[in-house]
Amino acid sequence: MTAAIIAMFVMLMVMLLIGYPVAFTLGAVALFFGSIFLGLDFFNLLPLQIWGMMTNFTLLAVPLFIFMGVTLDKSGLAKDLLETMGLLFGKIRGGLAVSVVVVGALLAATTGIVGATVVTMGIIALPTMLKRHYSPLLASGTIAASGTLGQIIPPSIILILLGDVMGVPVGRLFVGAVIPGAILVTLFLLYILCLAWVKPEVAPALEINEDGDLLRKVIFTLSPPLLLITSVLGSIFAGIASPTESAAVGALGAMILSAAHGQLTMNNMKAAIQLTMRLTSMVFMILIGAIAFGLVFRGMGGDTLVREMMTNIPGGVWGFMFVSMLLIFVLGFFLDFLQICFIVVPIIAPIANLLEIDLLWLAVLIALNLQTSFLTPPFGFSLFYLKAVAPPEIRIQDIYRGIIPFVMIQILTLILLMLFPILVTWLPDLMDNIHGL
Repeated sequence: MTAAIIAMFVMLMVMLLIGYPVAFTLGAVALFFGSIFLGLDFFNLLPLQIWGMMTNFTLLAVPLFIFMGVTLDKSGLAKDLLETMGLLFGKIRGGLAVSVVVVGALLAATTGIVGATVVTMGIIALPTMLKRHYSPLLASGTIAASGTLGQIIPPSIILILLGDVMGVPVGRLFVGAVIPGAILVTLFLLYILCLAWVKPEVAPALEINEDGDLLRKVIFTLSPPLLLITSVLGSIFAGIASPTESAAVGALGAMILSAAHGQLTMNNMKAAIQLTMRLTSMVFMILIGAIAFGLVFRGMGGDTLVREMMTNIPGGVWGFMFVSMLLIFVLGFFLDFLQICFIVVPIIAPIANLLEIDLLWLAVLIALNLQTSFLTPPFGFSLFYLKAVAPPEIRIQDIYRGIIPFVMIQILTLILLMLFPILVTWLPDLMDNIHGL
């Protein structure tokens, strides 16, 4: 049976790399191996598991947060933020790149959709940065990396999915990701400012003629997204609302902000609803395929085989953590975050639980690790999104080279979180103490 389990996993990886649809590949491989080694009657268990997933209240937050993000993307919020932050930071060396990171963090806490963020900032900010004589490597790397911040900064879709897969309360997971997200943004900013100081030619300061009304413009531009962030995340952190309930608040807030920008049109709403439906359907179809694959994998004894292999790794808990993080990082070169979340994480999580590893800490580490999958070639989606909207003079080689420092910063942050778990667990524990839990 061991050979069959390995063959099952190898066939899955090969078919995914060839380019077959993820959801159907998972289901087809599960059906093929399950019918041969377990019999068709074994699949009588599948409808019950799918029903349990479809009636999961927590997962209802997924379409609501997607709708919030898509609606805000069409509201013109990103354009206003980039213009205002450019005026605010433009006079310092690297100011435009700093603006991109700050806006990326704000959009991550509101929209959380990587593709939309990268494309929007690529269209608006990249031509401006190049016109102002920014290094193509720094400009493209900053935009691609800042666009992925929605993977770790809550409310993140991947945090919701990881919470469900690993059995970690999503609210605690959101709170636990706040400090890591802040550390990552801070390190991005420090790298840009230090580089601009050492090499002024790669990120020159701008000559900006202020109109004397900059403070009012900053306040009016920042207030709406900050109010939305406070209402969504604040309600979760304060224990007033569940993540699903706060997602509904966020969806309503996004519509209000869109209306304030004059973008709440029938066409925009129709487009937002259709895109939300497509993205949500994709996520849940993959999840159904992953349930079928996981059911057959466990039925054939795959979980026992992996548990024996992982628990016998030299170094105990740290050996397991190193191998797990390395595996996820390497798979991120070839698979997207959803595939890793639904295929690899359900195998790793029970072993971590057996080794008495804090699953909250592990989930945040995995989320940060998965963020790098958007930036690592050959299949880094942020790289493709940016190249699709970049001016002709930006080569794909420039983008690949530009993201290297930011990937290294993400790895450094990952190592910091591994060495100091308190950076993840301190804030959730504090919130639990405040709420008397």
